[in-house]
Amino acid sequence: MIVVLTAAAIHTLGALAMATALGKVVFDITGRALDLGLLGLAEFVPTAVLAPIVGPAADRYDRRRVVAAGFGLEAVVTLGLARYIGSEPSAVWPIFALVVGFGTARAMVAPAIRALPADLAGTQLARVIPLGSAAWQLAVIVGPVVGAFLYLGSPAWPFLFATAAMLVGITLIGRAPDVRPQLQAAHATFMAHTDEQSPSPGPLREALQGLAFVRRTPILLGALSLDLFAVLFGGAVALLPAIATNRLGVGVVGLGWLRAAAGIGAGATTLVLAWRPVQRRVGRVLLAAVAVFGGATLVLAFTRTYVVAFAAILVLSSADAISMFIRGTLVPLVTPALQRGRVLATENVFIGASNELGAFESGVAGQLLGLVGAIALGGAATLAIVVVWWFLFPALRDVDRFDDAMASRA
Repeated sequence: MIVVLTAAAIHTLGALAMATALGKVVFDITGRALDLGLLGLAEFVPTAVLAPIVGPAADRYDRRRVVAAGFGLEAVVTLGLARYIGSEPSAVWPIFALVVGFGTARAMVAPAIRALPADLAGTQLARVIPLGSAAWQLAVIVGPVVGAFLYLGSPAWPFLFATAAMLVGITLIGRAPDVRPQLQAAHATFMAHTDEQSPSPGPLREALQGLAFVRRTPILLGALSLDLFAVLFGGAVALLPAIATNRLGVGVVGLGWLRAAAGIGAGATTLVLAWRPVQRRVGRVLLAAVAVFGGATLVLAFTRTYVVAFAAILVLSSADAISMFIRGTLVPLVTPALQRGRVLATENVFIGASNELGAFESGVAGQLLGLVGAIALGGAATLAIVVVWWFLFPALRDVDRFDDAMASRA
């Protein structure tokens, strides 16, 4: 368990060090908020296209090998980025092409590495989630700051650091326990209660099983779609390079600390959740957290003060950490072990749509409406979505304890 969580945290550390430098490089070349959004789109497209393939693969094959293969591809891409960016480029299209490659690798990694802790923890998952979140949030704090300071030495250094992180992740994931015996036992139990004459699903039907399960499980559909639309419209973090330069007047180190603020706020909240996790009124706490996220986004939209912007990011990231904790516990608990890869691949599309596609939406809105208009519109839309979801998904709103959600399993 520890090696899986450590591998995931180191992977995040390298990816965020790279992401901090990547946004700075692209914005320095073009000076356009739109291009920051296109980075998100380039990373999201492979996630959406490959979800029907990588989900069943995570269920069918050794998940450790799937993760290692994805880490390996990421290492190749980050090394390519280091070489290109180290050449002082004037064109951004090769960067976008390499980011598509990184998104392809990440699509492979995500469902497998997220399923492994659930496989290993079983019914203790609600206790393990805060531990994994704490490790992840530490990486979120350290990664951007490391990336910013490495960037001062050379724009290529954060990408070399990311390459090294992916290679360390491969080594660690190879030491993870083998979960195939548990999955094979679950499969045998499932087959013992299944009509032997029932035909095996075809490849397309198998690929879509994750989406079908989400659609017929109101709690999952409500939780995932809430995150999708809230972060899709409230994705102001993608515009931080432009905010730091044009609104706050700070350089790459100031940008690095703004990105780190997201990790600091979320990390502190995660430590509180590890000590005192959400146990009652789970659905209402989730909706309230998303509302706070939207409100803090509005504050970020209108401030020109670095300290206020830093505080706004602390608050919105703390609210997002609560949302992530609840969603990260609900999804694996409600999903049968044999379908976790498929469902988590579907969730990865929702998350990718909210984060990377949200970054694209923010970039387009920033280009058309300006930074203030784009971010304010996102915060207001997030608050409106919370109100709509309160009435649209009563099954999610009324979840009291995590155990209650188990009864919703289709």
